[in-house]
Amino acid sequence: MNKPTSEYRFSFGPWNISEGADPFGPEVRPAFPHEEKYALFRPLGFEGVQFHDDDVVPGIDDLSPDQISTKANEVKTMLQNQGLTPEFVAPRLWFADQTVDGGYTSNSATDRAYAWDRTEKTIDIANAIGSKAIVLWLSREGSYMREAKNAKLAYERILATINSILEYDKNIEIWIEPKPNEPTDQAYVPTIGHTLALAYASSDHTRVKGLIESAHALLAGLDPSDEMAFALAHDKLGSVHLNDQNGLKYDQDKNFGGANLRVGFNQVRVLEEANYGSRGEFIGLDVKAVRTQRGCPVTAHLTNSREIFLHLVEKSRTYDNSLVEQFRDARDYEALELYTLKHLLGIK
Repeated sequence: MNKPTSEYRFSFGPWNISEGADPFGPEVRPAFPHEEKYALFRPLGFEGVQFHDDDVVPGIDDLSPDQISTKANEVKTMLQNQGLTPEFVAPRLWFADQTVDGGYTSNSATDRAYAWDRTEKTIDIANAIGSKAIVLWLSREGSYMREAKNAKLAYERILATINSILEYDKNIEIWIEPKPNEPTDQAYVPTIGHTLALAYASSDHTRVKGLIESAHALLAGLDPSDEMAFALAHDKLGSVHLNDQNGLKYDQDKNFGGANLRVGFNQVRVLEEANYGSRGEFIGLDVKAVRTQRGCPVTAHLTNSREIFLHLVEKSRTYDNSLVEQFRDARDYEALELYTLKHLLGIK
């Protein structure tokens, strides 16, 4: 039995509001203070907040454990006052000098030690604000030239880090977010298949899952709905980052359904058929405002993506599965495609 659309829980990260920096020109719009963003979530229809460690505790590297704890508790109070749930916390391991050549897979033992220390702090912050999961986007765990690192050793180091996290905290879940490239030329964990291989090789695979971003799957030349289905078949889809992508370019974080509406429909259909969300999982969005969009705060890309998701939920629930089965049994895929397109277009 599918859930009512009102039962879906939605999340996004504070970086998704009003960040107006453009690497090829001036700032398009002013930044909006994080502390003021939390009051916007509920009115926009969102309950969950995605965090990086330094979203919770700015300047984390220069603070003592007590200072980190104090700031994390302040954010926890802010969230409680707004009725918000922290979905996850992720160590931001791609801006520090020590992580330019990778954190966990760096050739430098000092840099690897920094990455582990930052990860410990992230777990502590997650516990302090009441989050059950940390996300590992292994952004710089790769290389620009394959001879630069020992790849076998790099994979072993990633797995060792996962096991160290599981040992450090006996309750935390790890959600690995795969991406094939950017900022590295080629990443070591590019797909959900790589993610689940690491999960099953870990010391407690029940606490290691995947977080699938639509655009990341498209960048790998894969279909996001198939990536989601693979994780769901193993009961290892911790969360999703829904957005869209126009081809094999840089990571664009377009509005969900904005470039590939049928691809969006199939993601929703797969999630619906698996009853995703029935255990409290979030529909996470990772969408950015169009670079040239004016205003402050800019939020329409979030509400628009949520609205399209819910429209596609209704399209999924009114999709005639008995007719689809007839087409499948007859191997009449032309008829199936026409029916699907007409259904999405609202043509009887």
